[in-house]
Amino acid sequence: MKKDFITIHDLSTYEFSEWLDLTEKMKKNPNKYRKVLKDKILAMIFQKPSLRTRMTFEVGMLQLGGEAVYLAPSDIQMGSREGVRDIGKNLERWVDGIMIRTFGHNIILELAESTTLPVINALTDLLHPCQALADFFTLREKKGHLAGLKLAYVGDGNNVCHSLMLAAAKAGTKMAVATPPGYEPKPEIVAWAREDGRDTGFELTITNDPFEAVREADAVYTDVWASMGQEAEKEARKKIFLPYQVNEELFSRAKPGAYFMHCLPAHRGEEVTDAVIDSPNSVVYDQAENRLHVQKVIMMLLMGKK
Repeated sequence: MKKDFITIHDLSTYEFSEWLDLTEKMKKNPNKYRKVLKDKILAMIFQKPSLRTRMTFEVGMLQLGGEAVYLAPSDIQMGSREGVRDIGKNLERWVDGIMIRTFGHNIILELAESTTLPVINALTDLLHPCQALADFFTLREKKGHLAGLKLAYVGDGNNVCHSLMLAAAKAGTKMAVATPPGYEPKPEIVAWAREDGRDTGFELTITNDPFEAVREADAVYTDVWASMGQEAEKEARKKIFLPYQVNEELFSRAKPGAYFMHCLPAHRGEEVTDAVIDSPNSVVYDQAENRLHVQKVIMMLLMGKK
């Protein structure tokens, strides 16, 4: 049976922990893994642009002994020039795995169903699982453990928020989410998280009060107020989300020594101020680096020898 990585919800708590353990080993001793994907090729489908996703997957494949082929939106025009199923059936004749960064979550589900290749979710409008794995690996690096920590997420209840909740549930991390009314995370993802965290010590609070969410937090996380595809809402969202800006006043309500986290790119002066993102407490570039190490593990487990 082939294995895809679509959502953290599909991982057992053991797998979640094992993947973080493997990431630590690979980061400490990268030379040991230089040839684990020798002669393997990853197709990278991008319907949304990205700096970190492209660099970390492409560099990761090179560091594991394989290669990656970048497919820009104009190259295949998925869904208009050619259907998702046909693209999957073609790619499985040429490559060993597919990474896709796209809009609708249904696209990645259809692609995974259409092909015998392992499919990796590099982002959909619903989920961002590679990012959340890297974030929790970063938090574990900094704190030494995950169980019992409190992560506060302030902003839009979007794909990043969704995957962070699922990761927190697997890790036994407490999580508080603060959004404006009407921008809460999707109920079905909240249900998944509560289900996954039933026996791990996970606690989830969803509120409209950012100060309540941040109180006694070990880390404070935010994301852009308008994601790709929401550009038309940008100005309206600025007014709605302004009280949720992570500034020095809000960040000071977290625990002393709390970390600031962001998946990047950041819109400085909007969801976060320079004083916070550039502070010694900020770990945003560690998060970005760890995308590389986490994704190398994912590719090795899905595309390497069984």
